[in-house]
Amino acid sequence: MKLVLFCLFAVCCCSPASTTRTSERRKLEEVLKQLNGVKESLQHNEQMVNTPPENIEDCCCLSALQCFRVTLQFQFNATERKQMKLSKSLQHPLTMRGLDFCNDGNSASSCQTCDSHPKQKGKEFFNRLESLIQRARTKLSMN
Repeated sequence: MKLVLFCLFAVCCCSPASTTRTSERRKLEEVLKQLNGVKESLQHNEQMVNTPPENIEDCCCLSALQCFRVTLQFQFNATERKQMKLSKSLQHPLTMRGLDFCNDGNSASSCQTCDSHPKQKGKEFFNRLESLIQRARTKLSMN
């Protein structure tokens, strides 16, 4: 009897963490779908914009996400419905938690500002954003 209760307790304790990771993973998959829709509809792929690097440090992923969101909103004039939806999804708490890989709590102390990132063409900007989201999805799948 005690063993059954202990097993039930263990399942109940593990379940919320698993549900949260599943929710984050689903949100990141939704963001990827939205991103693909924006990439297909966007005509300004030659526009030069500040773009975080591909090999961004774990503790700078949230900072990079913020940079992508702000750039999308202001440089690409996110007034089209698809872009507005993507911008909202990038600031959603589940998306942000999915990209919070920093374990030591010093999340933004050594991260570059958005303006200090080199300028790349819009196409590369969207490819790097996609890469960042896929990286987060992969990390969540491994946990």
